Amino acid sequence: MSVKKEEFGRRSVQVEVEVPGTPEEVWQAIATGPGVSSWFVPTEGEERIGGAVTAHFGPGMDSTATITAWDPPRRFAAESPDLGPNAPTLATEWVVEARSGGTCVVRVVHSLFASSDDWDDQLESIESGWPAFFRILRLYLKHFRGERCSTFQLMGVAPEPVSKAWDALTGSLGLGGATLGQRRNTPAGVPPLSGVVEAVREGNQPYELLLLDEPAPGAVFLNACAMGGQVYMPISFYLYGARAAAAVARDEPAWRAWMNQHFPSPGAASV
Repeated sequence: MSVKKEEFGRRSVQVEVEVPGTPEEVWQAIATGPGVSSWFVPTEGEERIGGAVTAHFGPGMDSTATITAWDPPRRFAAESPDLGPNAPTLATEWVVEARSGGTCVVRVVHSLFASSDDWDDQLESIESGWPAFFRILRLYLKHFRGERCSTFQLMGVAPEPVSKAWDALTGSLGLGGATLGQRRNTPAGVPPLSGVVEAVREGNQPYELLLLDEPAPGAVFLNACAMGGQVYMPISFYLYGARAAAAVARDEPAWRAWMNQHFPSPGAASV
């Protein structure tokens, strides 16, 4: 991964993925609030030039962008101050290109103008995060295209190193040492979860993605990253169809209680 540097100070990163679906179906998934919420984070907004789009990454972690181009089902663009105070404006462009065989390529480009390398690390960090979420997008479009999604996210925290924290989390959930295509189930004492491993990555930023049949049809995505001497381990549930809302209402409190007991965030209330 690297930042493309152009004349006049434009710097950019680009990520793309091929997914199943028509341009219209793919557009609904990447350019509407309900669609984006079905594979990324809860999102809502105004689908027009000048409209505001807000993505909710967690308490106090909202990201708001203003739409600058809107051409369904091919292209839209937005600008945001996501890089922080005194940072250059971050411009983001999404493009959908139809391919033969009933698929489309989705391309996202993030760019800014700067006279130094001060913001290159942030661009590379944004770039490195998309491939994992694009796996969820592909899974959603393959198995649950157009279905309403109910979602919730947990956050576990443990001391470094990442390898020890990740082994503790996945081991507790019955997901340790997972390989592609394996069926995994949570053990006794953990809220019920059952599914097939769709993706797995080891290393400093490990993750796992499962295609679920319990607690409802859908997906669960687990990952880990180190910040400030702690390892943060979000678990995101994306449940689809008629059973989804009831499953979230029933199981989310049990999952939060389990996470707070085993991997509590600093300042979390006791359960």
